Amino acid sequence: MTNSTGKINRIAFIGNYLPRQCGIATFTTDLCEAVATEFSETTCIALPVNDTEAGYAYPARVRFELTEKDIDSYRRAADFLNINNVDVVCLQHEYGIFGGKAGSHILALLQELCMPIVTTFHTILQNPDPDQRRVLREISLMSDRVVVMSDRGKSDLQRVYDISPDKIDMIPHGIPDLPFVDPSFHKDLFGVEGKIVLLSFGLLSPNKGLENVIGALPAILARYPNVVYMILGATHPHVIKAEGETYRLSLQLMAQEKGVEANVVFYNRFVSLEELIEFIGAADIYITPYLNKAQSTSGVLAYTLGAGKAVVSTPYWYAEEMLAEERGILVPFNDPATLAERVIDLLDNESERHAMRKRAYLFGREMIWPLVARRYMECFGRAQSERRHFKSPGFMARALDRRPRELPPLKLDHLRHMTDETGMLQHAIFTVPNYHEGYTIDDNARALMVSTMLDEVGRGEAFDLASRYLAFVWYAFNPKNGRFRNFMDYQRRWLEDDSGSDDSHGRTLLALGTVLGRFNTSALHSMAGWMFEQALPAIIATTSPRAWAFALIGIHEYLQRFSGDRAVSQVREELAIRLLGLYQRQHLDRWQWYEEGLTYCNAALPHAMLLCGHMMANSEMTEAGIESLGWLVDLQRADDGKGHFVPIGSNGFYKHGSARARFDQQPVEAQATVSACLEAYRITGNKRWRNEAHRAFEWFLGRNDLNLPIYDPLTGGCHDGLHADRLNENQGAESTLAFLQALLELRLAENTHQSEEA
Repeated sequence: MTNSTGKINRIAFIGNYLPRQCGIATFTTDLCEAVATEFSETTCIALPVNDTEAGYAYPARVRFELTEKDIDSYRRAADFLNINNVDVVCLQHEYGIFGGKAGSHILALLQELCMPIVTTFHTILQNPDPDQRRVLREISLMSDRVVVMSDRGKSDLQRVYDISPDKIDMIPHGIPDLPFVDPSFHKDLFGVEGKIVLLSFGLLSPNKGLENVIGALPAILARYPNVVYMILGATHPHVIKAEGETYRLSLQLMAQEKGVEANVVFYNRFVSLEELIEFIGAADIYITPYLNKAQSTSGVLAYTLGAGKAVVSTPYWYAEEMLAEERGILVPFNDPATLAERVIDLLDNESERHAMRKRAYLFGREMIWPLVARRYMECFGRAQSERRHFKSPGFMARALDRRPRELPPLKLDHLRHMTDETGMLQHAIFTVPNYHEGYTIDDNARALMVSTMLDEVGRGEAFDLASRYLAFVWYAFNPKNGRFRNFMDYQRRWLEDDSGSDDSHGRTLLALGTVLGRFNTSALHSMAGWMFEQALPAIIATTSPRAWAFALIGIHEYLQRFSGDRAVSQVREELAIRLLGLYQRQHLDRWQWYEEGLTYCNAALPHAMLLCGHMMANSEMTEAGIESLGWLVDLQRADDGKGHFVPIGSNGFYKHGSARARFDQQPVEAQATVSACLEAYRITGNKRWRNEAHRAFEWFLGRNDLNLPIYDPLTGGCHDGLHADRLNENQGAESTLAFLQALLELRLAENTHQSEEA
């Protein structure tokens, strides 16, 4: 808890940190150092987020390192902060730096903290997707104060995210305290004496729009031949990883094609603050030609404005606010001709340019780091005071009551054991792979989904595993009919001539859609995308409701990333209408189901119906999904007072009007129920569904008819089922993958809460 005296002795800053190369790292480092300098009696520590396994050579101020995709590291960080007498946590939020969907892993840290939280929002989207909106709103509700850097950011937090204005502090982006100097003073450092210097700087990526400045140079040089355009900055590390130096090379080629290569200078490095100040000092005009209007802040613009530079910028949100009242010039997006005209106007009118510089410099006086540090300390004090005043001990008791249930550790030994160079083997004799049974597309599709979720939680082996399973799916695809074969023997001979079952086809579409919607490495997307496109039409001819349901869940995952694909949306509409029609024709007061019987993976049907109802804004589908899922989970509940999960037995299943099979109980039933209930919780916010998901998962751990654990923690495998008197001792692919998928889905979901709980 916060110390009783009200004095802030220890502050922890969470965000990226130098020497990591990104804007958030620079800001977090500068803010932390500014506060430490201005308030020398206060201890400032930093907790950066690593995006590489090796991490970075951080300074001594860094006390704990988080791993971007490892949710457990966020919980460990919370424990570290709670036991180290930290009085205030200052979080720097940007969607791209934290793991989980929309950066949701950070919630696992925040919900465990016992001290006041102040969050600075660097990006405030006007049109967030549902996950982005939920994550930002929950961070806001868990924070005692939130900080924005512009008036527009404050209004957007209120309008889009419904955050109270009383909770928001507007503190400008900090800048170095620089003198107002003539550009000629620094030009000799770069060998450009007597030249007119245009400057752009920052980590290079295609959204910077630098090609528009190069496109404007021929017109500028026609009037001012002594212009030099400096492009300062290394390519963004994430761009390097995905695309290499393609963007920089395209700029260099463009300069050559336009005949201006002698007037464009690239400085391909990440410079220190001291070097940056010298570059800014040498600039006559600074240009930010960004392409994205929805940019809430820009450190590079703040720096140049505060240095008293003449600025020409495209009208992204932050630039519109900072360059108002003739502190700079705005030009349209993607308009090199107008950009050239405005630069020439500034060079033609020296007195006007210097007056603009003076207005910018005077405006920036309120943004220097010592003043910004004081504003932050005042904000920390308000957060501390409000926490003491409003947050009784009962608040922390309720927070602890919402801690997620303990989940088993993730153990992949048996998954690896069942995977060879071909793919995932189908069966095991006890724990030993059974070569006689070969492989199936069903199991390799399941394994592909599990490896995608492993990628989401930051497991390094995810890509290698996914590549192997995706290769199997590729080999299984029959381009002649757009279908997937299912069964392959150990000698790699297909046991079907043309295609497997409808259900295996739908499940494979589910896996491919999950890869396309969730896998962070784009290297797999091309192959998965081609197969998804080629195989999707064949689902229309299938007759299995489960095949439709699997495909609909996969389509949903795909459309999370490619929402504009009309052809895929049309397939979704066709299958969703079919599934709803089945429910409307079959369901009765005491049989709220889609078919005359319950068989396997039953919860996939209401799962698909729920997703379609929610995303298509169809209330009939949503109501059918909730009603049928509620009926199913009640049916699969023991009536002996224990209330544990009892899946439909596979030894006869359950036909309407007949006796229900109690055994053999299969792991896929528990997994399908976990998935469906978690989706119901995400859509409705009703805690019942979160509890139902955990109840189904606890079946794996021994809360079942025989009180025997189905999951084997020694091997990381899962028994193939529960008989009336014993476990099935074999640990095959389907059961092990069912357990791993259920565990991973709970791990991915457990750090998220609906807003009213935060």
